[in-house]
Amino acid sequence: METKLILCDLDGTLLRSDKTISDKTAEVLESCRQRGILIGFSTSRGRANIVPFEEKIRPDILICNGGASVVCHDELILTQLFSLEETRALLDAAYRVCGSDVEITLDTLDKIFWNRKEDKSTNYASWSIYDDFKNFSEPAMKICVQTEDEKKVQEIASSVPVCDFLPFSDIPWYKFSAKNATKECAIEFLCSRLGISAKSIIAFGDDHNDVGMLKLCGTGVAMGNAIEEVKKAADFVTLTNDEDGVAAFLENTVGL
Repeated sequence: METKLILCDLDGTLLRSDKTISDKTAEVLESCRQRGILIGFSTSRGRANIVPFEEKIRPDILICNGGASVVCHDELILTQLFSLEETRALLDAAYRVCGSDVEITLDTLDKIFWNRKEDKSTNYASWSIYDDFKNFSEPAMKICVQTEDEKKVQEIASSVPVCDFLPFSDIPWYKFSAKNATKECAIEFLCSRLGISAKSIIAFGDDHNDVGMLKLCGTGVAMGNAIEEVKKAADFVTLTNDEDGVAAFLENTVGL
């Protein structure tokens, strides 16, 4: 089937280890756009945390917060939020279960909040807004908690019936989001909106929350650095994110 859309995860996929996008990859994606193919990001990052990469790639589609929001041609077409009550319940549970010194990040539609005051990473949300989350007053799209203990994670998630969770493979954190806030649900909604089939999409990913996306899309591509679960779910495995794996696959497949 003719390719209509290319969707790329960011961290570990489109982004190299230094959190940049190579000029080669940008050029290949632009060549695809010139052929009439839409270009999109499909990432766990919130909208506020992908602005530097938008400037280089100019994506037509943004699937953010792991599927909790979708932007199509600069129009917000889907949001999946926890209610304010659910947000507060999850924050309270995170502190109760993991202790008062646990690190938490929280994404709203256009901002990211972090309860770390100092030494914010230059690679992730150094521009985030400090909040201790004691009296937080906005609905969350995604909450991330620093823990590797799945029992604690399950206890936190149980405070909200509609909550789902996934680990990150490269950092000791878990992501909490609404059960329907997945990349695959976002893609199905997007396909209906655009009038295209998921079979016409090439998708690239490397981590747990990419599995459903790669299975759903017509061509699912795992990065060479992807976790084994993602490689098993994919139709193809390309080079690593530090070897321009996205560009290499597209050059061979789209015929650039």
